[in-house]
Amino acid sequence: MSWELPSRISLREVGPRDGLQNEDPVPTEAKVALVDLLSRTGVQRIEAVSFVRPSAIPQMADAPEVWKQISRDPSVRYSALVPNLRGAVRALDAGFTELEAVVSASQTHNLKNVNRTTGESLEEIAHLIGLAHSRGATVQVIVSTAWGCPYEGDVAEQRVVSVASRAVASGADSVSFGDTTGMATPTRVRSLVFAFRSALPDVPLNLHFHNTRGTGLANVLAALELGVRDFDASVGGLGGCPYAPGATGNIATEELVHMAEDMGVATGIDLGALLDASAEAERIVGHRLPSQVLRAGPRTRTIPA
Repeated sequence: MSWELPSRISLREVGPRDGLQNEDPVPTEAKVALVDLLSRTGVQRIEAVSFVRPSAIPQMADAPEVWKQISRDPSVRYSALVPNLRGAVRALDAGFTELEAVVSASQTHNLKNVNRTTGESLEEIAHLIGLAHSRGATVQVIVSTAWGCPYEGDVAEQRVVSVASRAVASGADSVSFGDTTGMATPTRVRSLVFAFRSALPDVPLNLHFHNTRGTGLANVLAALELGVRDFDASVGGLGGCPYAPGATGNIATEELVHMAEDMGVATGIDLGALLDASAEAERIVGHRLPSQVLRAGPRTRTIPA
């Protein structure tokens, strides 16, 4: 049996934001060092910070300082996650030209996350997109709880596509589907990707999987077989969601790179340099990270007989 996989994929490293926001606060200089290490791995994009209320997520309170201090590599595109219009203004004023706005397909999760209904968030996102475009920036709209919600259970596929369609109608430059609670499985991934492409065939799609229930890389493979070429991953497997109980564990960037490269799918990322960054991330947070490749090394590593 053979599959027609993409020859190359693009990865966005989300550890400095999505990963570290789920840890005890770490010093600004440690965040800067991690971003700088990741910038030297060959990764094309890094989600560096988020501009949120410090009282809501204190781990991101130093976002402006981190952004000022990192050594920006001209070959890397850096982005910021923004929860609302106020956060977008702060990010744009700081000089970001790529923003990510989040809305939950699940009404309950959206209320827990930003204290608004899904419809209210979409209305604000429309204004946010207009502002960003007027200032030369792009906006990706991330539809979270795309494969299920910890409060509501399954979220209707039609609702997920409807939320994405409304964001695109408001001017979103691309869409990402977030498996916020690790509820996706390969069959569900295929079904949602197919439904999205049937409705919006020309809109760029990114997928963000968690490995909460051990299906993260299986879901990536299912998406690769459909030709999806853009994924999020987090160094060492850092991350989760503070508003989704039990939603630990983004897929580890080094595990995705290791699998993809061994299957002949190029990532442009130096796995050795990435493992160094993963070891540094583990040192920064002060506990063992879930990455299996960090523990075992790449498949080609051998030991003396």
